[in-house]
This record gives sequence, structure tokens and C-alpha cells, in this order.
Amino acid sequence: MTRSVMIVEDELFVALDLQDIVEEIGHRVLGPYVTVREALVAIEADLPACAILDVQLLDGEVYPAADRLRAARVPIIFHSGHADKTQLLGRYPDAAVCPKPSSPAHLQSVIERLLSEKHGATSV
Repeated sequence: MTRSVMIVEDELFVALDLQDIVEEIGHRVLGPYVTVREALVAIEADLPACAILDVQLLDGEVYPAADRLRAARVPIIFHSGHADKTQLLGRYPDAAVCPKPSSPAHLQSVIERLLSEKHGATSV
């Protein structure tokens, strides 16, 4: 089943790599979005099945978008090289945290796990 995965990442090459990873496992990419503002507008227009978020963006930290996604019960993957994992999991205990860089195979497995958990929770 094809699902939409939002990418919020302000580094072009990282965003393109993430897009390739998502598309390789058969999902549709929303984005990439490079600012919190763009991400918030996109969330209102088309809620994704899952989101991959960098923490530090061009216009600040991604938390307002992450808060909106969490409120809508969208699984979140934080993909960051500078964020504190303990702090992120304290604020978003259901999120996954993948260090930047992460291998494509690792990111793919995390995406699939979160999507299958979400699908399982909604189909019970």
C-alpha cells in the first residue's frame, strides 16, 4: 500500500537522499519542505501517513510542525545530526530518532515499522 511520507529537511542533498529512500520502498513523498512555515501549510493541506523531520530548519526549530503532527497521531522520525535524543524522546515519546547520517536500510526499516504500527493500531 502506497502511503505519503512528509520530508522536512533544509539540506538539499540530504532531502534528495531521503526522497530516494522513501520512493525506493514504494511510498509517495510530500515535500521536501525547508522551513517550519512550509511544513505547517503542507500539514494543513495534506496530512501525511508519516513524517521525517530535521530539527534545525532555515526559519527555526521544527517543533511547531512536530506538535501538529503528534496531535494528528502522525508517526514522526526525527533525522538530525545536532538534536539531543533524550530531549526529543522526552517531548515526543512515540517518535523515532535517527542520527544523521543513517543508512538507507535503517531509515527504510524505521519508516516501515512506524507505518505498520500505525496501520495496525487503526485497523484493530
